[in-house]
Amino acid sequence: MALWDRLKESASTMQTQLVAKKNDLKSGAFRDASMAICALVAAADGTIDPSERRRVAQLISTNEVLQNFPAADLQRRFDDNLNKLLADFDFGKVSVLQEIAKAAKKPAEARAVVQIGIVIGGADGDFDKTEQAVVREACHTLGLPPHEFDL
Repeated sequence: MALWDRLKESASTMQTQLVAKKNDLKSGAFRDASMAICALVAAADGTIDPSERRRVAQLISTNEVLQNFPAADLQRRFDDNLNKLLADFDFGKVSVLQEIAKAAKKPAEARAVVQIGIVIGGADGDFDKTEQAVVREACHTLGLPPHEFDL
């Protein structure tokens, strides 16, 4: 099976798992961490192109799990994290990883945050090495083994 096919299948499976946990994913920590990982993955290669912003906006408006939260609030949180990363990537990454760490106390939320990062990373059909690396970092921040997510 080609890497792209495996990636699509994995993202689809993760989305299904997220929807199954929808009622467990309503905390502020999950909300903050999910928008932080979206920003981190979008900025992973050092640039933010309009298609990455559109992917996150689409995720916010269509993802069943994220519909637990007001879309405008999610967009603001995503933009705030993105601005930190754009101002100074290394310093911003420390702050964004702290946001991600908020979900570490609840394993279901922590896994869901990583899954959202993978869904965003694979949304353009290319979950590249820099995106995989920041999701791996998020796994370490959350105390999760990256191999659990094929990273």
